[in-house]
Amino acid sequence: MQLVDNDTFFEQLAALFEASKETGTIWLTHKRLSKDGGDVKMTSDAENEEYPCLVRATNGKQVDISTHVAPQDLVQFHAKYGTLLKSSMTTLRKRDKKREKQKAEEAARKKQRLAKDIAIEGPKRGAGRRKRQRHIKQAIKQEQTRKKVQEREEAKSKAKSV
Repeated sequence: MQLVDNDTFFEQLAALFEASKETGTIWLTHKRLSKDGGDVKMTSDAENEEYPCLVRATNGKQVDISTHVAPQDLVQFHAKYGTLLKSSMTTLRKRDKKREKQKAEEAARKKQRLAKDIAIEGPKRGAGRRKRQRHIKQAIKQEQTRKKVQEREEAKSKAKSV
């Protein structure tokens, strides 16, 4: 981990964003530093104290950079950091709403098919018997599916209430 000053951090972070523009991932972390290195006790005395912030960036492979931000410089740092992030996130992919819409429509069709009963018609013997048998099997399968769906919905409602 390479500790650099704020301006160098922004330069290297911009270069890191540029390098991973087409493919790749960048992890950004923020952490409050304590003066003694351990956890800070949250007492009424500690509320008035200001602590520096540690900001890290890595691509998980070869680039690891970090910087310390003093409490009085935090507002300017975040302003510059925010503009850098906004300018670097132009290559993010938009959600595929068409595919989501198709899935929602398909789920609605399945639900509608489940609600509609299958008509069992045709003779018990002779011509059309096989068609009647298929309808009976479909009706049995539909009833089993209805029970499964109802059990899932009950489980979800129980989970929400707990």
